[in-house]
Amino acid sequence: MPPPGDGGRRRFRIAGADLSASVSVFLIALPLSLGIALATGAPLQAGLVAAAVGGIVAGRLGGSPLQVSGPAAGLTVVTADLIHQYGWRVTCAITVVAGFVQVGLAALRVARSALAVSPAIVHGMLAGIGVTIALAQLHIVLGGTPQSSAIANVTALPAQLADLHPAALCVSVMTVVLLLAWPRIPGRTGRIVRKIPAALAAVAAATTLAVVAGLRLPLVDLPSWSSHALPALPDGPVLGLIAAVLTITLVGSVESLLSAVAVDKLVAARKQPTVRIPRADLDRELAGQGAANVLSGALGGLPITGVAVRSSANVSAGAVSRNSTMLHGLWIVLAALLLVPVLDLIPLAALAALVMVVGVQMVKVTHLRSVRQNREMLVYAATSIAVVLTGVLEGVAIGIAVAVAVALHRLTRTRITVEEQGEEHARVHRVRVRGQLTFLAVPRLSRMLSQVPHGAPCEVELDGSYMDHAAYEALHDWQASHVAQGGSVEFTGRAGGRISEAASQTHGCCRPWTPWRNHHCDTRTRRASMHQLAHGLSSFQRNTAPLVRDELARLAREGQQPSQLFLTCADSRLVTSMITASGPGDLFTVRNVGNLVPLPGEGSGDDSVAAAIEYAVDVLKVSSITVCGHSGCGAMQALLSATAEGGRTPLRRWLRHGQPSLERMRSRHRTWARISGRLPADAVEQLCLTNVVQQLEHLKAHEGVARRIAEGSLELHGMYFHVGEAQAYLLASSDDHEVEAVFDRVAPTPSSLTETRA
Repeated sequence: MPPPGDGGRRRFRIAGADLSASVSVFLIALPLSLGIALATGAPLQAGLVAAAVGGIVAGRLGGSPLQVSGPAAGLTVVTADLIHQYGWRVTCAITVVAGFVQVGLAALRVARSALAVSPAIVHGMLAGIGVTIALAQLHIVLGGTPQSSAIANVTALPAQLADLHPAALCVSVMTVVLLLAWPRIPGRTGRIVRKIPAALAAVAAATTLAVVAGLRLPLVDLPSWSSHALPALPDGPVLGLIAAVLTITLVGSVESLLSAVAVDKLVAARKQPTVRIPRADLDRELAGQGAANVLSGALGGLPITGVAVRSSANVSAGAVSRNSTMLHGLWIVLAALLLVPVLDLIPLAALAALVMVVGVQMVKVTHLRSVRQNREMLVYAATSIAVVLTGVLEGVAIGIAVAVAVALHRLTRTRITVEEQGEEHARVHRVRVRGQLTFLAVPRLSRMLSQVPHGAPCEVELDGSYMDHAAYEALHDWQASHVAQGGSVEFTGRAGGRISEAASQTHGCCRPWTPWRNHHCDTRTRRASMHQLAHGLSSFQRNTAPLVRDELARLAREGQQPSQLFLTCADSRLVTSMITASGPGDLFTVRNVGNLVPLPGEGSGDDSVAAAIEYAVDVLKVSSITVCGHSGCGAMQALLSATAEGGRTPLRRWLRHGQPSLERMRSRHRTWARISGRLPADAVEQLCLTNVVQQLEHLKAHEGVARRIAEGSLELHGMYFHVGEAQAYLLASSDDHEVEAVFDRVAPTPSSLTETRA
């Protein structure tokens, strides 16, 4: 109920964190907006208009609550080119049309498709734009005038260096030094001064120097708002105007959406304040950007996009809602109306130095490392160079073409070799296939397979991540023909994606290309005399050992440092590494019949599990313990079928540790389990689920576990794996199992496994 006197309306409140964050973002946005307007050749007021509209309109309508929008360096080159070709007023009209296109694309819900652009192309585009910006602003830094293109700026640089302007150079150098040194001021002084953004500090110091020293420099000149230029009807070639609209739409949309995704990651990694921020709605964000561009262009402002620098500052400052973004836009409006005399004191050289540094920083070392690790350096370099030489739209098109060419080259780069191995009396022909097997490689594959003599034993080693239907058919047809002529075929190595045959074509109990390389049911008769484990070891040495040798060598040097103890059943169908996607060094695993955890002090014969728990908790310092049960557990079946006069065999003695689970299930004062909204199929399944919860209770009785839980350094988790469905379930909360225990089904299909009262 609303409080009395409220009239039923919710009061509008602004959190203190949003207020302080908005001021921080405003202090960054103000000088950057002026600098970007200067770099484009637009009226300086256009930068302030775009910053205000981006903050208020995109902040209110956008789908990323903490993203800050405004004029961005990514559109600087595009906008400068449009102003040069069509003039400022037509550029405003182009911005309006691009905004409508963005709104239309949002209505079609295509925002996610923009993220399909290769990161190498996006990073290359931004790097090329950054280089172009830096080259242009360098001339203003040196006291001159930028040229119309990057090549012209490079060509004119020697003459500019020969004609330096000391006053402009002095102000610019001071700005650059402060920008770079401000975040690195050490100690308590640094912590205090860093509350002032580096951009504001640098521009303010440069302005103070120019005023105090009486330097004669070109200054910011904000004309009267009464003479502010508004858009005019486009006048020029239709195709050129369409290309201009598409360029603004493409660059602005991709940069905004990528920035929104980056903001989500920053928010997720933030520890303070602990406020839940909804993830970005990309289609709504695109619509908000479009609406902001329509209004910005109509009011004579620059094109708008989401800005990563201001957005990250907003997140770091502790913003908790979109109010911070909108307030920053309001502060821009007030500054544009009330601080004109102060803004007119800023030297243009200081703004140029600021934008030049921003341009250089767009070539990020982290992007270069990421691109190199993913072997896309060619795409990155081609896009960057093309953007510098030809323009943004042409550069992106060239980057896409190079990316497609690289992908096709990798797809067709398949190495196939044939060699003979073994003694004279036991010759085996080995066909090695390295790379992706597609229809493009089928002719070469067929030619190499034809070199295997009729009737000879053959091993085909597949090492790739993909095989299409044409390649599969070629291999299968050759296999059938070779076997019919008295030969034998065995497939080894990594076969990539799972490939199935028709039921009539399978042999034995499994498919010929099975994920388990030591499990060949179709050749079991031929290998009856071979030790199955030895064959598996041989397969490991041939196929897997070369891939994991370096990692195992590192673990041998550094010792094991697992993150969690995984306690599960000894059932042979439960492949721990497969269902957890874990590898060497990830899990400290304990397996026993029934995934049981004996209570402390219940017999010396049960110390093995307790010793493993103590070692994992006190020595390895694991951060979590998971108890994993599974469907069809033989131990639970034995518990249910046990009689009071049953013999005291080792198995019976061990299963007494499961009696509390059986009593919990039968108790009328305990909760029963429900799996995905249905009752368990039978009593065995019910006991399997209850046993997971009960063993977590047993874990808490161990001294080391209880101590670490009290310290907050150890978490307990419950897990249930349904073997027949290949489906895992996780216990959502293990704090209080007396009332209710809730399990959640792991993706892809959201569901739940819950305990309810019988």
